Amino acid sequence: MTTHSFTLIVEGVDIDDPDVFNTLYEAGCDDATIGITNGIPVMDFDREAASLHAAILSAVADAESVSGLQVVRIADLDLVSMSEIAERIGRSRECVRLWVTGVRGPGGFPSPVNDPDSRYRFWRWSDVSDWLSRVLNGMPWSPEDHVRGAINAMLELRHHFRQLDPKDRPDLRALADPALGG
Repeated sequence: MTTHSFTLIVEGVDIDDPDVFNTLYEAGCDDATIGITNGIPVMDFDREAASLHAAILSAVADAESVSGLQVVRIADLDLVSMSEIAERIGRSRECVRLWVTGVRGPGGFPSPVNDPDSRYRFWRWSDVSDWLSRVLNGMPWSPEDHVRGAINAMLELRHHFRQLDPKDRPDLRALADPALGG
């Protein structure tokens, strides 16, 4: 077994309530540091499991066994700005900007996850690292980046669906990749 570290952002309960804390501990979250960071309730886990996804999914299940608590997302390092990309790879922000705009490099830099016209754009690190590994011939990247991204996408979808009236929820099965069994 390997120990996997990650942080879950949660909502729906007062995480500072001693009864909630004790209930979380009894629910199997004894491997988490529970608290509020910058006003956001979080659970920092160091969980032993055979894989990252097994660790995250078991932590979500344990946490959500507490009445009212919902896991919103994994607080990971997946969303990055141009400055953060530059810092991670040891290049200048201008170098990254030129890749983003297609002025330099082979083109095809990943699209930002928010409005491309926004002054503050963000990219998924897992997408950027894939592009960099092709362009820079073997830039290291982690398959765990994709695991976190996939689980986050599902948690966020679930969160948004809960906000909709059941009659207004679209059937998204047509969007599923046939290779995934959707």
